[in-house]
Amino acid sequence: MSIRIKRAYEDASSDDGFRVLVDRLWPRGVSKETLKIDRWMKEIAPSNDLRKWFNHDPDKFEEFTKKYKQELQVDPEKIEQFERLQAMIRTGGKVVTLVYGAKDEQHNQAVVLQEWLTERL
Repeated sequence: MSIRIKRAYEDASSDDGFRVLVDRLWPRGVSKETLKIDRWMKEIAPSNDLRKWFNHDPDKFEEFTKKYKQELQVDPEKIEQFERLQAMIRTGGKVVTLVYGAKDEQHNQAVVLQEWLTERL
């Protein structure tokens, strides 16, 4: 089993396996046909308040990571979505790609979520 991350603006590939959009907002300028996701799990994304506070500022990434992981532990919707995602990964036995829209490939919620999932599988 493998958990990958990929920008929504990159072409989908057969190597992506099960594609899950993990953004609260749909990526700008990308159609459903182009994105080719299997599931949109917007509830697992950071809260609007956290997302707006972070504003993709690399200097805030460490604190963002802590706050997002805390949300993943206490928010009932996020816990439910996380458990569903875990189950998909465990039963699928294949590649799961977390799709995100941020420009910064190193400082975004998909990076945090990938780490969080990897630690718990």
